[in-house]
Amino acid sequence: MASIQKRANGKYLVRWRNEDNKERSKQFDLMRDAKRYAAQVETDLARGDYVDPKAGDVTFRDFFDDWKGRQLWEQTTLSGVEYTVASLSFADVSLNKIRRSHIESWIKESQKHHSAGTIRTRFGHVRTILRGAMNDGLLVKEPTKGVRLPRVERQSSTMRIPTTDEVGQLLESAEYWFSPFIALCAFAGLRRGEACAIQLGDIDFLGRSIRVDRQIPESDIFVVRPPKQGSHRVVYIPDDLLVMLSEHVKNVGTVGEERWLFPSGRGGPLLPKQADYRWKKSRNTAGLPNAKLHDLRHFYASGLIAAGCDVVTVQRAMGHSSASMTLNTYSHLWPDADDRTRAASGGLMKDVFKSREDQMRTEKG
Repeated sequence: MASIQKRANGKYLVRWRNEDNKERSKQFDLMRDAKRYAAQVETDLARGDYVDPKAGDVTFRDFFDDWKGRQLWEQTTLSGVEYTVASLSFADVSLNKIRRSHIESWIKESQKHHSAGTIRTRFGHVRTILRGAMNDGLLVKEPTKGVRLPRVERQSSTMRIPTTDEVGQLLESAEYWFSPFIALCAFAGLRRGEACAIQLGDIDFLGRSIRVDRQIPESDIFVVRPPKQGSHRVVYIPDDLLVMLSEHVKNVGTVGEERWLFPSGRGGPLLPKQADYRWKKSRNTAGLPNAKLHDLRHFYASGLIAAGCDVVTVQRAMGHSSASMTLNTYSHLWPDADDRTRAASGGLMKDVFKSREDQMRTEKG
């Protein structure tokens, strides 16, 4: 039971014992506030919802360092969350002192440096950690509730898909050994890190396919990791790309015991930052200074969709974790119901008029 005692200074002290039978107390200016708090403590203890006020004295960073070891995360996910925590302005604030204002200030500052999508991803990391603290009985309520996030622009309004002529210019403008790298992104849909990590053994020349089993993420040190979750895949590639890769192996060779396809010049594979440098040289030479390497991935996806591939086929080729992710990104490229209705009725109309013309020619004959 919680008790209330009036102190010599005129304030009211609420005393109670927690679930471990340790005495706790809290002081209030008004009796009504003290009574309300005492009643809440007794209710929480009876329901098993009680959270000790001192339990959250651990900092956000210290809690995360202990908590992360119990999570079933892939290395790429863990690295992303660690990067988020390292960037937090409130990482060294005690859990029980983190307020909604801390989260909002961090988001406001992040808008100066990051896109809305990146901010939303990192906010999700923070919320997951704080919910973990709640589940461990260290927080009464989760301070991210009600926080407003920046709006993400629709993919259809921000996506730039290169034309076939532009892709041709990029291939011609690239250094001879880097041109196959661009081709892997444009005609196999590989991400930058996935293309950097391709080894000769990943290419099945007889099966006309490439196996995507790893990536080299952007980092200050050389690291090889599995591709994004759900991105392990086999990509079926055209004969012309196989010929280009075969010529590359013949004329340029491979690097190291792993037989990396693209060299860094230092005895290892091409790193993402090095690929960016070569890409910028290629696009500037091609007269396309605003082209992004990731645009080639959109080019590949748009080609699959234009050829009539269904959602699941595109999902597997792109290495998306779900069909909904594919639709969220590329739904505007698929014909909608109006387009299909128009095309179907147009086909009927052509068939009718063609049949009528054939009949008239027969009658005249």
